[in-house]
Amino acid sequence: MSKAKFFKNFLKKPSEVGAILPSSRKLAEMMVSDIGLQNAEAVAELGPGTGVFTDVILEKVNPKTVFFTIERNKDIYDHFIENYPDVTCYNQCASEILDIMKLEKVDKLNAVISGLPWAAFPSEAQHSILNAVVKSLDDGGKFVTFAYLQGFLLPAAHRFKKLLKSKFSDVQLSKVVWQNAPPAFVYRCKK
Repeated sequence: MSKAKFFKNFLKKPSEVGAILPSSRKLAEMMVSDIGLQNAEAVAELGPGTGVFTDVILEKVNPKTVFFTIERNKDIYDHFIENYPDVTCYNQCASEILDIMKLEKVDKLNAVISGLPWAAFPSEAQHSILNAVVKSLDDGGKFVTFAYLQGFLLPAAHRFKKLLKSKFSDVQLSKVVWQNAPPAFVYRCKK
């Protein structure tokens, strides 16, 4: 998907797309580092967008790993399945992850990697999706997402950080990834 088309999708549905540009490879590498993808039995990606995180995930998971993605935006979903025909992608809301796991015959996930625009979501959506993610994870499972540096001061970002700390036993912040537009950092959470 071209940057212009990605930006056009942002203008049409900013709360679904959440970014004016796709994430960088550097941010993707930070997202998947040290979360044990090499030994994971089941992994999900929420909001794969243009596939920047997907590419790095596919490099890390082993061939036996059950891996699926969930993309709600229909235009982005269509682009994703065209470019990643071998990756299972569901055109549904991330809050439906438990139903999708049943279709995939997966009881628990070892990791959930999220490219969702959490700061753009109302409180109810943050709670609904995150509750489903927590239920989807095995004990010790990892949830990884990111936030833009400039959005860190927004009330929704503060609410989301508190929500993460209430749901996970360990919440860590990465250093800032300056090689992303805009700069971002990663939340690494453990159930």
